[in-house]
Amino acid sequence: MAVNRDIFVRRDPNYDFQTYGPEPGQWQQAAALPDQLVPTHCCFCGVQCGMFLKVEGGKVTGVEAREYEHNRGHLCPKGVVAYQQVDHPERLTHPLIRRGGKGGRLERASWDEALEYVVSRWRRIQQEHGKDAVAIYSGSSMTNEKCYIAGKFARVGLGTRHIDYNGRLCMSSAATAYTKAFGLDRAPLPMTDIPLADSILIAGSNVAECFPIVTDWLWQARDRGASLIVLDPRETATARTADLWLPVRPGTDIAVLNAMLRILMREGLVDEDYLATRVNGWDEVRAAVEPYTPEEAERIAGVPAERVVAAARLYGRAARSLILHARGIEHSTHGVNNVLACINLALARGQVGQPGGGVAMLTGQGNGQGGREHGQKANQLPGYRHIDVPEEREQIARVWGIPAEDLPWEGAAATEMPHLMVSGEIKSCLVLCSNLMVSLPDVAVVQRALDNLDPLVVIDFFLSETAARADVVLPGSVWCEDEGTTTNLEGRVVKINRAAPPPGEARRDWEILADLAHRLGRGQYFPYTSAHDIWQELREASRGGLADYGGITWEKIDRQGGVFWPCPTEDHPGTPRLFTERFAHPDGRARMFPISYTPPAEEPSADFPFRLTSGRVVYHYLSGTQTRRLGYLNSQAPEPWVEIHPRAAAPLGIADGDRVRVRTPRGAMELKALVVPTIRPDTLFIPFHYGNKEAVNQLTNPATDPTVKIPEYKACAAAIERLDAPLPVLAARPKVNYTPESQPKMFPYTAGETKDPASREAKRY
Repeated sequence: MAVNRDIFVRRDPNYDFQTYGPEPGQWQQAAALPDQLVPTHCCFCGVQCGMFLKVEGGKVTGVEAREYEHNRGHLCPKGVVAYQQVDHPERLTHPLIRRGGKGGRLERASWDEALEYVVSRWRRIQQEHGKDAVAIYSGSSMTNEKCYIAGKFARVGLGTRHIDYNGRLCMSSAATAYTKAFGLDRAPLPMTDIPLADSILIAGSNVAECFPIVTDWLWQARDRGASLIVLDPRETATARTADLWLPVRPGTDIAVLNAMLRILMREGLVDEDYLATRVNGWDEVRAAVEPYTPEEAERIAGVPAERVVAAARLYGRAARSLILHARGIEHSTHGVNNVLACINLALARGQVGQPGGGVAMLTGQGNGQGGREHGQKANQLPGYRHIDVPEEREQIARVWGIPAEDLPWEGAAATEMPHLMVSGEIKSCLVLCSNLMVSLPDVAVVQRALDNLDPLVVIDFFLSETAARADVVLPGSVWCEDEGTTTNLEGRVVKINRAAPPPGEARRDWEILADLAHRLGRGQYFPYTSAHDIWQELREASRGGLADYGGITWEKIDRQGGVFWPCPTEDHPGTPRLFTERFAHPDGRARMFPISYTPPAEEPSADFPFRLTSGRVVYHYLSGTQTRRLGYLNSQAPEPWVEIHPRAAAPLGIADGDRVRVRTPRGAMELKALVVPTIRPDTLFIPFHYGNKEAVNQLTNPATDPTVKIPEYKACAAAIERLDAPLPVLAARPKVNYTPESQPKMFPYTAGETKDPASREAKRY
């Protein structure tokens, strides 16, 4: 392909091609021209690999990997075909309205008709039922600019307090734990630190399938002689290469982590000087882990005691030890405590803030980090400010040009919204780039909730399972049809460039929100003519906050190959490694928290003898809305399956490839059995990327962590039988350690509640 590089200016041979406007320092996005390479980043996981998109004749036709620091010329199977979304035949290219009520069909409409219908309905609903009767349910696999405008649109355009996003289902446990322990929610180190580690503990992450490019960093550490320990109920591709696999029962990780810390104490592998000078709470944690002998960990978690001891020694005797964790320990009714238990280990070793040591989260969504920083969380304002802190409310109100008293208070978490929809408190919802019908637990309740809305409005680029139930569907843009920034799992802000315009009548998502705001009579607060305008306002809104982007410009991102926040001024280089001298709490010290084991919300019984867990596979991403439409990916994993151990399958007469029924107290689904020795005999596994009758979230438990309302996707009671087996008469329900009534609501129902400092401290995370 002949590549036209005339539109690019290479400012430095070590960095990527850049496009600049006519004025010095003024950035301008060039329209995609025939025959060019457009530098950008992958739209999928939190690694955000660098890539070039090939553009021929104005169309995106292919991809080339970039020699970017994250991926160094490599892409995973998803990244290789991501570009195929652009001209996909199933793209939404014009607005749709469901005519004839809920039983009618989605039919083509003009933008004016669709937007005026939505605005007129919202006005009537809010006049009759109050501002909070309309909600926003947003996404995280979007640019920072879109995430920012989603939060602002909810609070300034609609005046509703009910906005949350799908990161509630992903990163909220880790975000809360890091904030509690360190005072700041961000991975403390760059990916380039991984090869410096001498021992790596991976807790609840199938890195090889979920983050294939990170595997290369692991192997660099292994080539140096680093040991690898994997804590997981399944012997995943990552676990099969490890020095030690800890086959933990789903939902029991704390017992193993506490036992490891106890062994470190017993064998003198704790850094007492570090704990004395940099950490609070060690004495309480020391006492709390005392009951967790290796034998007690084996009794609770099913991991042989000798493996627990071996893991503690591999981890504790290493000069530099690193913990990497993900959803396997975070999708839990005690997900925050699971992460805090990991942090306790890292702090006890004195590793946090050291090159190649400490602890880091592996963020699943493409902008899972940035998506939770800029104000689309229920309790959050831009820059990681909290909506219930008066001075922070006043600062954002000034940036937005509204009185602080007009800024709504905290609203419902994403997992709470469906219940408010069912009850009628939320009467309409705008869903932006999320697929609730696949991603939320207890899908039957979600379906009732969505069908109770009038209207349900969806902005997306494919007709997802959620969009198919909508009253109005507004066609948005895929990632490379817009420009902006994302923040990867390290906290590095990178630049997304536009390679093609949206097809047909589709529009960029931020333009749709700005248009809605204008039609609502709030256009003066949304004067944007480009994503760069939004970026400039985002920088100002974040300035001085914990997630300070004030010194990050698009030009600087291009020059440096990305910029780590916090970056308070334009001459500041950014902060790749955090906590080298002090933590983000006012006293500069980290916090340790005594953590006790509590069982999952639902445990096996005679009728439901297995523990069901769920997770990802390498060929798909999140709800599968994108990847299930990309031929190469879907051909490799076109439908879900259930993994079962041979020792468990044999007594049930289940052979590999049989069609089986998996049941939980919430429902049943039919799928193919995969009989494998790489899973615990008491555990079943189903991937979660599928919709309708193939959605595992028909079965999962809606119980949530009381602190952050993240669901317990990774552990619930289940049964399995061949399809020709008769349905049993249930004799015993599973033991339940949870009821919805026992959980405190996350969001305050009156503004007065938010003013109480004690209640604010409990909710601020």
